[in-house]
Amino acid sequence: MSLGKSTVHTRKHKLLKTHTAAAAAAAPLGPEDRTLPFQQPMQTPVLVLNASYEPINICGARRALVLVLKGVAKTEEEQGATLHAARVRMPMPSVIRLLEYRRIPHQTRALSRKNILLRDRNTCQYCAVVLTAGELTLDHVHPRSRGGQSTWENLVACCHTCNRKKGNQLLHEQDTMHLLREPRPFSLHTSRHIMRMIGNSDMKWRKYLYY
Repeated sequence: MSLGKSTVHTRKHKLLKTHTAAAAAAAPLGPEDRTLPFQQPMQTPVLVLNASYEPINICGARRALVLVLKGVAKTEEEQGATLHAARVRMPMPSVIRLLEYRRIPHQTRALSRKNILLRDRNTCQYCAVVLTAGELTLDHVHPRSRGGQSTWENLVACCHTCNRKKGNQLLHEQDTMHLLREPRPFSLHTSRHIMRMIGNSDMKWRKYLYY
């Protein structure tokens, strides 16, 4: 049976809208998402999972409901409240999962003082003291005066006391200072980013987020 041009066009249009909605849900956190926590009921934060159950974003409840109604996503956890409308009665989602897997491009973070401190959680990598950003400095594990480069693998958060104590020595040249962990390039996992942004907003999110 052949289909008319209008039918084919309608199906293509619906398919395009479905893919567009899924892409929007999987998109990186936008400016509107960074103003969390939301204040309006229809903007209550909803955790978005990939089809693989990997957390990939946060969106408002309104967008989450649209995705569920369009068949792009499925509600995995509910908030407890219910949306009442003229022809529909739906539980408000707390967690939704996309029904089709979306590839999320790997984003490498820029090498900067801010990101080094974020990677090291504002913790001196020699004495483990936690300080504010203003109280920390960056240390070249292999000193610049001895050929060390400014790279992810050679820069760590360091308190001023440890920085003065280490000076331009290599770690193997003295026995009192050791790194807490090996410095590596920083790629903040989406789930940790979400937790930093919104904290323990909804206890139902815990089993989907990695600590």
